[in-house]
Amino acid sequence: MATIPQPPKTIAVYVGLDRVGDGLLKLPFVRALRALFPDAHITWIAGRENSVYSGILAPLVDGLIDEVIDYASIGISAKEFFRRPLDGRKFDLVIDTQRGALAAFQMRRLCRGVFISPFARFLLSSKKPKAGYKRSKSMLRQMLDLLEIASGTTLETPTTLEVPLDAPITAMAEQLLPYGPTYVGLSPGAGGASKCWPLENYISLAKRLSADGHAPVFLLGPMEESWRQDIAAHVPGALFPVQSDKFDRKALLDPRITIALAKRLAAAVANDSGIGHMLSAGGMPLITLFGHTPPEKFRPLAADLTLIRATDYGSEDMSVIPVDAVANAVNAILSRP
Repeated sequence: MATIPQPPKTIAVYVGLDRVGDGLLKLPFVRALRALFPDAHITWIAGRENSVYSGILAPLVDGLIDEVIDYASIGISAKEFFRRPLDGRKFDLVIDTQRGALAAFQMRRLCRGVFISPFARFLLSSKKPKAGYKRSKSMLRQMLDLLEIASGTTLETPTTLEVPLDAPITAMAEQLLPYGPTYVGLSPGAGGASKCWPLENYISLAKRLSADGHAPVFLLGPMEESWRQDIAAHVPGALFPVQSDKFDRKALLDPRITIALAKRLAAAVANDSGIGHMLSAGGMPLITLFGHTPPEKFRPLAADLTLIRATDYGSEDMSVIPVDAVANAVNAILSRP
C-alpha cells in the first residue's frame, strides 16, 4: 500500500472550480490541511475553470495555499490522456475532491505517493474509508472525510466560520455603518437568477424594516450594482455600504469588508450565495433562503442560522417564499431579549 512520505513535501488538491460561496465553505478544509502538513508545498488545482483562491479570496488563504493553478484543463476531455497533466509534475499526496472519472484518472497520474479520490467509491484510491462509510450530504464534510482518509486523523466539522480581520478593515466598517441604528442586512443577489428571491420581495421587506425604525442595509455584489437605483427609489432610507464613495472601490470589494460589516448587523437575510457565506462569517443571526439548491450541502457555517426553503411552500421556485415568512423570521430575531 502506498504511504505518504513523512511528512509529504508536496500536496495537490483538485477541484473543478471555486465560486465565492464554495471557497468560504472549503476554507476549514484548507486550514485543516495546512495544520496537518505545516511544511508542505500545497498546490490548489482548478481543473475546469478558475478558483477564487487566486482572486477575491486570496487574502483568506495567504500562508495556507502556496500555489493556485487555474484552468488546468483536467477533467474536461478524453484528449487529456494523450498528454501529461501539468507537464508531468508529481506530488507526494494528491486529493481529488470530485467524483468524475476523467479527473480521477488524470490526477492519479500526478501522484507518486498517496492518491485519494471518491470516484467510484474510492476505486482508485491508495487508502480507503472504513467499512460502512456513508458519504455526507455536506460539501465541507465530504472534503474533511477525504483528509481524514489521507491522514488517519479525526477532524471535527466546524459549525462556524471565523475570519481574522485587521484593525483598518474593522475601522472601515465602523465608518460605513456607524454605531446607533439597528442595521438589518439584505443580500438579494446570487450566482444565478434561479437562486434569487425576487428583488421586489427584498424591497417590500426593506420597507417594513424602515417603517419599524430599523435601517435596511443592502449588500450588493458587482453583478447587482445596477439594482441600487431601483432599490433607493422605493426605499429612500436604504444603505449601500459596499457602493460607498468614502473608500476606494477595490478596497470595498475585499470580502473581509463584507464580513466586518456583517458584524455590525443585528440580523441578515440572504439567498444561497457568496455574500450569504460572507455574512455567516460575521457571526450575527442569519436567515438563508433556499430554492432548488440543497441546504444539506451548501448551508452556511453560521452558529445562529434560520433556513427558509421554497420547498416548504410547495415548489423549488424562490418566488413562492412569502414576504411574511421572512419578515416574521427577522422580527423574531430582533425581538429577542
